[in-house]
Amino acid sequence: MAPTSTNLFKVEEANGVLAVTFSSGEPLNYLTIAALNELDQLVTEWADPQYRAIVIQSDPDEVGFMTHFSAEELYGIIKAPETSRYSAIAVRQFKSLLDKIVALPKVVIAALNGDTMGGGLELALACDIRIGESGDFRYGNPEVRLGILPGAGATQRLSRLIGHAKAVDFVLRGRVVTPYVALSLGIVSEVVPDATARAHEIATEIAQFAPLGVANAKRALYLGNDGDLQRGLEVEGLAWLHAMQSVDAKTAIEDFLAIPFEKRRIWLESGPYPTYIGN
Repeated sequence: MAPTSTNLFKVEEANGVLAVTFSSGEPLNYLTIAALNELDQLVTEWADPQYRAIVIQSDPDEVGFMTHFSAEELYGIIKAPETSRYSAIAVRQFKSLLDKIVALPKVVIAALNGDTMGGGLELALACDIRIGESGDFRYGNPEVRLGILPGAGATQRLSRLIGHAKAVDFVLRGRVVTPYVALSLGIVSEVVPDATARAHEIATEIAQFAPLGVANAKRALYLGNDGDLQRGLEVEGLAWLHAMQSVDAKTAIEDFLAIPFEKRRIWLESGPYPTYIGN
């Protein structure tokens, strides 16, 4: 069955990889409450084991990946005291959506093929891997320049990603930077001429791997990072045991052992890998 698309998100599948293309119809490809509602509906479906990896990208004809959240919608909420309290509901909804993306037991890659600021960068930070694109693009958290702050997790995710001191500098200055500066800070993994093509290349690579191995590695990385070293090691140990007891682990190791010694490094580097069933 084909994956579900919505008015603002076109979703296509190939070889276990979902391509999720955003086009808002708004100026500069703004994120909106309607977009968050649609994305929230889609994320639940993406947990399906038939999908091994996900790439989130924008339509190449759009100006931005997700330039930022619609300032018009934000102002519509806060302009009157009687409605301003609803801003907490909106940001809570956004944070809940991003938590669902982080919790997906598979890799999620953001192809930043356009301007990515504010809410757009918050969404990208909830993805596992971010690929920047060379060109006249900007990535940043300029919220303090608008009298607000990142409210859907960026102050916390950015600190964990690039370190507290760099995150303090980035957020408190409301920095908006080029892709290569973002690379130097560690916000993106690499900068390439075509972020979408590179993101799909990485997603296709990871989609070949045993799903339980990927899911447990992701869980250990994220849950282990939220506590002290000892707790992290305990999380890793439980994840390791879960993966080691899987059918796919047995299949992979048997395949590896059947390879002559002199060819094992090639297998580890590039396969080919056996077909995994996901348990």
